[in-house]
Amino acid sequence: MRHDALTGIAIQGSNPMRDDVSPTEAVYAFDITLHARPSDVGAGDLHTDAWGTWPSLMVPKLALSAPMAIDFDTALEALAMIERLYVEPDGSFVWTSSRTAAARERGRAWWQVDGNAFEKDGRVLLVDLKGSCPAPEFDRLLAAFGWPGQPLMMQVVRSATFLDETTFRRHALARGIVGDGETLRPA
Repeated sequence: MRHDALTGIAIQGSNPMRDDVSPTEAVYAFDITLHARPSDVGAGDLHTDAWGTWPSLMVPKLALSAPMAIDFDTALEALAMIERLYVEPDGSFVWTSSRTAAARERGRAWWQVDGNAFEKDGRVLLVDLKGSCPAPEFDRLLAAFGWPGQPLMMQVVRSATFLDETTFRRHALARGIVGDGETLRPA
């Protein structure tokens, strides 16, 4: 058994993670749908994919129609305040890393997140997110949707598997380490 470098949580099973990755260096890679986490979720089956074996959540179908607490327009305004993030009034957005020479010299990863927020009754219902970014930037993105006050869960798109936030972060880190992100090399 070893401990997750980001959370300190004990990990069982085979997950291709490096213990030497600090939270500020971690690059997440993902293709998910972000949902409000209802209080009545239970433990689901283990989910195995190319990046490891992960505990999943069993989510009541009716719970998926409950929107987040945050107002849709407030979320879009919060997104618009993030540098290099372009958001449309319909909820679609794109956010890219700095591609300056200084970033390249530091060996920083180029990253991009494409997203689309969906509305129900004036509030955010769910958010599709695809791409990669450093862990601290992912936290900034979640904050636009009311996190950490708003409990969230992530649905891995390809498998339609729900993960809690901690498990998602380990999954996204494993995916990032395997190579979904592109590391810049000095020219």
